[in-house]
Amino acid sequence: MSAHQQTAASPFIRACRREPVPHTPVWFMRQAGRSLPEYLKLREGIAMLDSCTRPELVAEITMQPVRRHKVDAAVYYSDIVVPLKAIGLDLDIKPGVGPVVADPIRTREDLKRLRALEPEDVGYVTEAIGLLTAELGETPLIGFAGAPFTLASYLVEGGPSRNHERTKALMYGDPELWRDLLDLLADITAGFLKVQIEAGASAVQVFDSWVGALAPADYRRYAMPASAKVFDAVADYGVPRIHFGVGTGELLGLMGEAGADVVGVDWRVPLDEAGRRVGPGKALQGNLDPSVLFAPTAAVEAKAREVLDAAPATGHVFNLGHGVLPSTDPDALTRLVDFVHTSTEV
Repeated sequence: MSAHQQTAASPFIRACRREPVPHTPVWFMRQAGRSLPEYLKLREGIAMLDSCTRPELVAEITMQPVRRHKVDAAVYYSDIVVPLKAIGLDLDIKPGVGPVVADPIRTREDLKRLRALEPEDVGYVTEAIGLLTAELGETPLIGFAGAPFTLASYLVEGGPSRNHERTKALMYGDPELWRDLLDLLADITAGFLKVQIEAGASAVQVFDSWVGALAPADYRRYAMPASAKVFDAVADYGVPRIHFGVGTGELLGLMGEAGADVVGVDWRVPLDEAGRRVGPGKALQGNLDPSVLFAPTAAVEAKAREVLDAAPATGHVFNLGHGVLPSTDPDALTRLVDFVHTSTEV
């Protein structure tokens, strides 16, 4: 039996497909580590990108939150710039800063440094997912990748950016170069997702962390075609495809149109309103504010109840509206999973 068949009846996969579930499934973005002491101990002295290339380490980090929190899905431990590093770009993840690109991509000549991702470029991913699916059993594994717009933003800016001024200058000033850059990145992203699905991932999520910087008309023109290309490239695998961005309240309908089966919602838009914006036929994921976890348990549960009350009757995956903050008490996450499970049991 394939990993996809094994996990088909899981609450997480059923919710992604808008089928009835025994309880609302839960997983957390950035659940693989960040706040866990066992993760911090394991990562001691190992650089982020190095840790992503060690299959046994990747498998152990991915499993830690599943064992501790009893979440309904594991999310593959990696980073959105891993495929870019794998094709030879000179970049690193600097602690406290994020991905930093030594030589940013800003001209047509620079595009020659981008090539398609081959499975052998990321053999460690296939190996790690093999280890994981053997241990996870019926618990689904979520593979992920960065969306073309967000990857382009890192490559053009040279690192994280508050205003994305270089990105937008290129996007508006040379739309043809911009389109070609995103088209190449769509191929790389799709290739990275295919490797994960073929190795055994039961669902995939595309992170468009920075796309909230765009107005709807600009998203439709400059970002959506490349995202749609990614979702279309993996459609035939039949695994649920999730699309998530930050600050994307104005883009939710378009993000649904781009081709995902599930639209992730950050904490700024209630799920009932998000459902109206996304329209019928899509599941929703989210959307507790990660900062709420620092409040007393009763307050966390009250806010979680608000999320559950606003969620659709079928087709809801409970998550935070962004990633787990590093200083979050892990026990608060464990309690939250238990609260969502017990208060939604059928």
